[in-house]
Amino acid sequence: MSILKNSVSRRDWLRASLAGGLALGAGTFRTGSLLAQQEVSGKPGPGKIGEFKISLAEWSLHKRLFDSGNPAQMNLDFPKMAKEEFGINAVEFVNQFFKEHAHDAAYLRDLKKRADDHGVTCVLIMIDREGDLSATDKAERTKAVENHKKWVDAAVALGCQAIRVNTGNNYSPTSNADVTDGCSALADYGAANKINIICENHGGPSSDPNALIPLMKAVNKPNFGTLPDFGNFARNGDKYAIDVYDAIARMMPYAKGVSAKSFAFGPDGKETTLDYARILKIVTDSGYHGYVGIEFEGSSPEPEGIRATKKLLETLKGSDYAG
Repeated sequence: MSILKNSVSRRDWLRASLAGGLALGAGTFRTGSLLAQQEVSGKPGPGKIGEFKISLAEWSLHKRLFDSGNPAQMNLDFPKMAKEEFGINAVEFVNQFFKEHAHDAAYLRDLKKRADDHGVTCVLIMIDREGDLSATDKAERTKAVENHKKWVDAAVALGCQAIRVNTGNNYSPTSNADVTDGCSALADYGAANKINIICENHGGPSSDPNALIPLMKAVNKPNFGTLPDFGNFARNGDKYAIDVYDAIARMMPYAKGVSAKSFAFGPDGKETTLDYARILKIVTDSGYHGYVGIEFEGSSPEPEGIRATKKLLETLKGSDYAG
């Protein structure tokens, strides 16, 4: 999903650690082991791009769902769309499309059954507009945690592995006590229900690895991690304001999901704003072989962008990266 402005300073190399590798439940995002004591570089060397699974983020079809006038009804058909229109058998939901149904047992049973009937795995739910986990006011922060808990429950009902949260804006590279408190409380609830709590670079300090990585370390729980999004970093005009490849590399040791953001494609089938081969080699070098979720946000028709992203991912999977 879209981002806000931010900036990142110098490189802060991260060593691969258990903090990024552990996850709960039988089906986890990180299916490979981390490369012990090896740094993940934004300038990866030559080698083969590893295996990964492809999922479809529901935001890729947000225009279709919102324009329908009944997003909650359309959401029930999302697994079918993913499988029959795009040949994708794993989905990532967005809570905005069924916001009144987090505790609607009948609705969730119907959604899960439709997914199962089409052989589609429910991977995660992206959570927005449920309060500020970094709020400086304890009562407000606690309410945000409570608001998110119902989506942990919904994730359990759907057989998901995680919920994606927004970390809020009230923290920095050197000050994160409040957000650590909020995220820790939610992670504890997630752990009790075998659900991962994952943080996307989604604007504000979350898009600054110098702020997000210290949060990972401060919370320091096996089910708390990152969801690196390829494109959600600040821009100056048409250019990224930071080294996005370095930023992704720094987030990957903590990753329990990956978001393949795409905007536009050239005649050669390559994404025109990002070096997908380089990014996927970074992903491989981190030891990650889980789901890579397609999230198209370009101006082309949504189905066209989804298919182009899928084709590019499939072409690069298992290919040789020259470095």
